[in-house]
Amino acid sequence: MPITLAQVEEARRNIAGTALRTPLVRFNSDVPDLYLKLENLQPIGSFKVRGAANVMARTPRERLARGVLTASAGNMAQGVAFCARRMGIPATVIAPDTAPATKIRAVERMGGKVIKVPFAEWWHTFETRSYPGVDATFIHAFDDPDVMAGNGTIALELLEDLPDLDAVVIPFGGGGLSCGIAAVLRARAPRVRIYAAEVETAAPLAASLAAGEPRTVEYQPSFVDGIGSKTVFPNMFELARKLLDGSLVVTLNDAAAAMKLLAERNRIIAEGASACAVAAALSGRAGSGKIVAIVSGGNIDLDKFAGLVV
Repeated sequence: MPITLAQVEEARRNIAGTALRTPLVRFNSDVPDLYLKLENLQPIGSFKVRGAANVMARTPRERLARGVLTASAGNMAQGVAFCARRMGIPATVIAPDTAPATKIRAVERMGGKVIKVPFAEWWHTFETRSYPGVDATFIHAFDDPDVMAGNGTIALELLEDLPDLDAVVIPFGGGGLSCGIAAVLRARAPRVRIYAAEVETAAPLAASLAAGEPRTVEYQPSFVDGIGSKTVFPNMFELARKLLDGSLVVTLNDAAAAMKLLAERNRIIAEGASACAVAAALSGRAGSGKIVAIVSGGNIDLDKFAGLVV
């Protein structure tokens, strides 16, 4: 079932003082009424701190005392490590061996232990919610109502800052961000169109929505590392099918062009996942009116970023 407004309101109280209320700004592009929700300005450079802070606030202290474990390509890893450091507990991260160095270094700076594994082993950790030899409380990056409630606080801010918005485009990784935001919008502003954004090299939601059931797709690693996988968890697919109006798939070239435009026009450093949402919004497929693209994070290796925006 989707999360409730009561859960999201509680999450807002739980994360106060840890996560920021991020600005909503107009995108200085040629598309009128396109706005950017700047989650890249969070303390860890990503929205993931919202979900991590809420789930850890709601987890009994005795369960946290033995430490926390998560599987992440880098952003949830930072969120968990950031909160764990504030709480004085150890954090272990299972990361794919393709994870960007800048995200891994950030986790280690926060005191987190990183174990890099092949993609298949990393994905298996999501499914089993455990890792051999690590005795810690598992924090799921997306398939957890408390994580989604933390993410849903973004929607509360959107409706307060732009109550007459018409559409929102959200990067789709595991679905925790899009389903958290969508649950609030469906309850408070059901007229708003809600779209996921995926990249062509890893777009399981679009394939699954077309088939009416979860599908496995070929996964190709790229600079878009914060979203994209080989499949969609069945329960997340059911939520997405109920809450979202569809998935807008963009090319790698589209994402790179959006990344460059964000830097040129608004002086924003956005990672690939964020750029996919912006590219999808720029394409016109989200419709007309006031459209918000969720800039989910800005954690990208600067050398890679420089090569993409030249």
